[in-house]
Amino acid sequence: MIPVTILTGFMGAGKTTLLNYILTEKHGHRIAVIENEFGDINIDSELVLSADEEIFELTNGCVCCVATARADLLRILDKLLARREKYDHILVETSGAADPTPVAQTFFVDPVASQVSLDAIVTLVDARHAAAHLDHHAVDQIVIADRIILNKVDLVADDELGRLEAQVRRLNATAPILRSSHARVDLENILGIGAFSAQRGELALDVQGRAHDPDLESVSFVYQKEFSREKFEQWLKRLLDEKGDDLYRLKGIVAFAGEPRRYVLQAVHRITDLKPADAWGAEKPATRLVFIGRALDRAALDAGLSGCLAALSP
Repeated sequence: MIPVTILTGFMGAGKTTLLNYILTEKHGHRIAVIENEFGDINIDSELVLSADEEIFELTNGCVCCVATARADLLRILDKLLARREKYDHILVETSGAADPTPVAQTFFVDPVASQVSLDAIVTLVDARHAAAHLDHHAVDQIVIADRIILNKVDLVADDELGRLEAQVRRLNATAPILRSSHARVDLENILGIGAFSAQRGELALDVQGRAHDPDLESVSFVYQKEFSREKFEQWLKRLLDEKGDDLYRLKGIVAFAGEPRRYVLQAVHRITDLKPADAWGAEKPATRLVFIGRALDRAALDAGLSGCLAALSP
C-alpha cells in the first residue's frame, strides 16, 4: 500500500511553505501532494510539465492537486491510485483552521482509502505566534500528531522557544519535536517514518516523568501475553462507544493468540482500523498500546485489557 502523511497546523504555521519546498526541491522522492483546502499552491509555471484536470506533474517527479472537501479528497485519491506508478508517497495538507481528525478517519474507513496506509500525522506550529493559538484548534492538531515541527524558530529567542516547546510537550508527550526555519526539514524525518507501522520496530511509547496538561494524558501498556481477538474487539468497541469523545488517538501493535502476524491498531475517536502486518519471526509476540486523550483511567484500561488476554492452554 502507498503511505500517506497528513500535514496539519494552524493558519500561518508554514504548511504551504513546506509544500512548496517539497514540490520544488530535487529531493529524489516521488510525492503526490493533495492540498485539501481552498486556494492555490504557489508553483512556478516552469515547474509544471503537464496538467491532467486537477493533477499537475512537476519536473522533480512530484505530482500536485487541489481538493476542497472530503468528497474531493476521495475523488482525487481515486484518480491518483489509477496512476500510482507516478509516485511512492502521498501527502495531504488539511485546512489551517480544521481539526485533522476527519481526514485521518477517512483513511480508516473508506474503500478507496483501503489501498493506502496512513504513515503519520505531522503538525506544524508557528513558533512566533503559537502562544495565541494553543487554546484554539491548534490544541487538537498538536495532540493528534506523530511528529511536531516548531517552525520560524529564527524569529524567537531561545528562552521563549524553550517555554513554547514545554507547552507543546505537555499537550503531546510522545511525538518527537523538530525545529525549523522557513519550513526546511529533512524529509526523512517526516515521510516514511512508519508511525502506524509494525515494520519500523517499537512504537514511541510515553516517556515517564514528563509533565502533562491536567486534561490531556498519554497512557501506555505492554503485555507479553497474547490476546483473544474476539474479546479484544468486543472490549474495544465498548470502550469507544463510551469514551470515544475523550480518546483522541489510540495506536499500537497487538499480538493475538493463534496469529503468526502482528496486528497494527489505530483509532481516532470512535473510528478504528485493525490490520495484519508482518510476521513475528524470531521476536516473541508482545502487545504495545498508547492511549492519548482526556480523563484516561489507567487502572480501568488495564483491567479491561487484562480481561481480553487469551486463556493459557492446559
